[in-house]
Amino acid sequence: MYVSLIARDKPGALDIRKANRAEHLAYIEATGIVVQAGPLLDDAEEMCGSLVILDVDTMEQAENWAANDPYAKAGLFDNVELIRWKKVIG
Repeated sequence: MYVSLIARDKPGALDIRKANRAEHLAYIEATGIVVQAGPLLDDAEEMCGSLVILDVDTMEQAENWAANDPYAKAGLFDNVELIRWKKVIG
């Protein structure tokens, strides 16, 4: 099943995002369950959150992935939503 992870950064946390970005991208590659991913952008085109589509067997697996994301461990996110998602196009 697909699960969308939608995360919003804490206000003023761009430096935390930048400092942990390489580790976050390495985690995505190492885990092998990310179908698509990219940052959310604010009006100034600065990164302010994340959208990640996970291909998992259970919601628990998605929750575990989210909890172990280096961004989450660094305290970047103000909130995170995990929502089942159905691919229709693409």
